[in-house]
Amino acid sequence: MTAKLASAEDLESCRESIRVGSKTFHAASFLLPQRVREPALALYAFCREADDAIDQSDDPQRAWVELNERLDRLYRGEPIDRAADRAMADVVTEFLIPQAVPAALLEGFAWDAAGRRYEDFRSLQDYAVRVAGTVGIMMSLLMGVRAPWALARAADLGIAMQLSNIARDVGEDARMGRVYLPEDWLREANSSREALLAAPVFSQSFRQVVDRLVHAAETLYVRAAAGVTELPPECRPAIHAARLMYAEIGREVMRRSGDSISQRAVVSGRRKALLLAKAISVTAIASSPQHKSWPVMPAAVFLLDAIATHDAAKGIVPDPTVAESILTRDLMRLLGVIERIESQELAGLEQTT
Repeated sequence: MTAKLASAEDLESCRESIRVGSKTFHAASFLLPQRVREPALALYAFCREADDAIDQSDDPQRAWVELNERLDRLYRGEPIDRAADRAMADVVTEFLIPQAVPAALLEGFAWDAAGRRYEDFRSLQDYAVRVAGTVGIMMSLLMGVRAPWALARAADLGIAMQLSNIARDVGEDARMGRVYLPEDWLREANSSREALLAAPVFSQSFRQVVDRLVHAAETLYVRAAAGVTELPPECRPAIHAARLMYAEIGREVMRRSGDSISQRAVVSGRRKALLLAKAISVTAIASSPQHKSWPVMPAAVFLLDAIATHDAAKGIVPDPTVAESILTRDLMRLLGVIERIESQELAGLEQTT
């Protein structure tokens, strides 16, 4: 057994990074069993640090090259002296994550920094699968799930989450000089990327495009829900929770008439708590095995091929079975999450009064 590189202090640093920087995932992560939650927080901490490294660099291309060098080092078991790198090195070793998967994530971050344009929805999916589908796939690997059909649904979930984020952040992104909305959709709505950048002001044209984006995400959330049944039962509540909370972002945008330019849709803590409760209830609902025959999103094919090649070389055979767990334990974990959310909301109110 390979010795761990990350210390307890390293893992605490990763936990704190996510607590501050990704509240939605941090809340949902409390529903994960400890054996998955710790490596998941390490994974997210590295991803967030990599994103910041490229996004905040004066030379994004150079930052991308340096990050790939960091990735090479941690895959060799020689990470640089950073908590997230040591923790990530342990994760990729223990859970047999092919380097091509996090490398694709770094490529997506580089596309961001380069201001890449997205002519159509397919090219936007190519971006979304890199910056978010990769994370969904890696989370599945952390849970011990490697079956191709399950990984395909994990990619669906990641893409859907990214589409929800894009729908929410249209105005914020435009003011930063970024447009993720498909340019052909903008033209069909009698607008353009240039018009949005020049004057980020809400109009019915943008509402049409945002509406299409939210509906596309909803379709993927439905596909992803079927795939959650492939996960170990004790992991399903957390993933359902993340799915429901991110889907709610898009619905909140639509409640605001699709205006994500002059305002930013926010899902309240109490609403998140209700969605966490719903996540427990839908966990017990079985899905049709039909999802195993659904095609892989074209944008995600290269990732599944990389995993299949890696596993064949290592002699890894995906195990289609998962052990059952006790629903009561999930309910107790849920109550703790709700209590934390209410405490955070109360603390926030006290700070504003």
